[in-house]
Amino acid sequence: MIRAEINADKQAKAFGLYLLLASLFVTALVVCNLIANKFVTVDLGFKTFIVSAGILPYPITFLITDLLSEIYGKKKTDQVVFVGLAASIFVLFLLWLGNQFSAIDLSPVSDEQYTAVFQNSKKVIFASMLAYLSAQFVDIRLYHFWKNLTKGKHLWIRNNFSTILSQLLDTTLVVGILFIGSLSNETILEMIRDGWLFKVICALIDTPVIYLAVYAIRRYFHISPNEELAI
Repeated sequence: MIRAEINADKQAKAFGLYLLLASLFVTALVVCNLIANKFVTVDLGFKTFIVSAGILPYPITFLITDLLSEIYGKKKTDQVVFVGLAASIFVLFLLWLGNQFSAIDLSPVSDEQYTAVFQNSKKVIFASMLAYLSAQFVDIRLYHFWKNLTKGKHLWIRNNFSTILSQLLDTTLVVGILFIGSLSNETILEMIRDGWLFKVICALIDTPVIYLAVYAIRRYFHISPNEELAI
């Protein structure tokens, strides 16, 4: 890919956009881990999904990495993935730290409530981090594989096929680590199927979003489909 030449003002704005996307990515990732213990039903009409609440913001992370890959390239996207990993580890430390002090009588959250909400967080975050690293790096590399194969054309192919395949890996790892040994294989396979199908639907829905975002960014910075922003 060609690195686009832009003036200093546009380069500062390109860096600001990169920071914004990275911040949204890390926020969505951390929230996924914090709310993953709650399971909900999502009725899409043709099917009712039973999924972890953590799945709801998770497709946003793949949308953002696809957008970063398209505009900034693989190296800059990998850096955001590592920042997300560091943030998840830091959150794990903060959850542990919060549990080292006893709640006072006037505390609106008791020790028991804190434990009930975050008792599974260590295992959830471990499973999430392993799945996250594996799936995100697969997603980024598949994205660039399809981008090179199609010579920068057909954005929908790389956006959907990279996400669909990497989300299957992500869902399988998370569900497997959390529930193998405690649930039946049939139940685990059903959870993997439903979680993956839900993510696939999200990936299809976000296709117009990434088209609109890529179009707006390319137009603003005057870059072609074969160019990436250098920051």
